[in-house]
Amino acid sequence: MEIQGTIKKIDETKTFGNNGFRKREVVLTTEEQYPQHILVEFVQDKTDLLNSYSVGQQVKISINIRGREWTNPQGEVKYFNSIQGWRIESIQSDASPEGMPPVPPMEAFEPADNLKEEDHDDLPF
Repeated sequence: MEIQGTIKKIDETKTFGNNGFRKREVVLTTEEQYPQHILVEFVQDKTDLLNSYSVGQQVKISINIRGREWTNPQGEVKYFNSIQGWRIESIQSDASPEGMPPVPPMEAFEPADNLKEEDHDDLPF
């Protein structure tokens, strides 16, 4: 699965327990009629993937949804869900619609008045 949006917040990498379990969280704001603020976790070696990203960037994150069961001390069973990221990539905001390459700036084109009179009628028929 994938989720797209703008990075709202990136936390620092946190280490838990004696085994050195690492986790880093990012909040992504979706771009839809009612924007959602989605927390995505990156764990272990995947925490380093966030190093080259910053708040405000538009990204696409590949995710897995994880669920777990927990029984509290009173014997009640609770369920928890988490969204775990495993890949992140920047979305080019200046990409043209329909996959067309961007048009060069006007300065890259030679003005039409520099053409010679005979250049306009060089068709072979």
